[in-house]
Amino acid sequence: MKSKATTVKEYLASLPEDRRKGIEVVRKVILKNLDKHYEESMLWGMIGYAVPHRVWPTGYHCDPSKPLMMAALSSQKNNLSVYLMSVYSDKAERAWFQKAWAKTGKKLNMGGCCIRFTKVDDAALDVIGEAIRRTPAKAYVENYVKTLASTGRGPDGKKIKPGAAAKKVAKKVTKKITKKITKKVAKRATRNANSAS
Repeated sequence: MKSKATTVKEYLASLPEDRRKGIEVVRKVILKNLDKHYEESMLWGMIGYAVPHRVWPTGYHCDPSKPLMMAALSSQKNNLSVYLMSVYSDKAERAWFQKAWAKTGKKLNMGGCCIRFTKVDDAALDVIGEAIRRTPAKAYVENYVKTLASTGRGPDGKKIKPGAAAKKVAKKVTKKITKKITKKVAKRATRNANSAS
């Protein structure tokens, strides 16, 4: 169910106690494994985990005003849902995810864009955590750009010339993102070193 909450705190407070506890457990797993270049916020009425505009200014190609979402967490009418765009947009990741979940012995209820379960005990939390950890922001944006290029679109979703032009755009954007993230990591390390002195 889509929430009108504007903050994660407000969203959690709006849930019945059993649902809130379930969402909080999964949220803790996501946050523990989330790359520092993602941000948590309310997106499309759910708790979303996205590459913010400060890292990926282009945003989501269908709605550039929104950041590029990688995962989300939601309490639906009949279940809890975890949306893992990295798993759904990459065949190799999806195969890994299904195999890893099967090894846990838990039943996987995988819809068109989300994993559903009625209670937290039904979820393979370690697999969800590993799926989040396996998707740093840089790699997620690179895959996103490549996916768009494979459909003849640039990072902004607009049509580009097929073939070499698409590859060139993907390569240029990937290089720009790598440089930006590397610069941010270096700044953070310098700040931490200075504050430790």
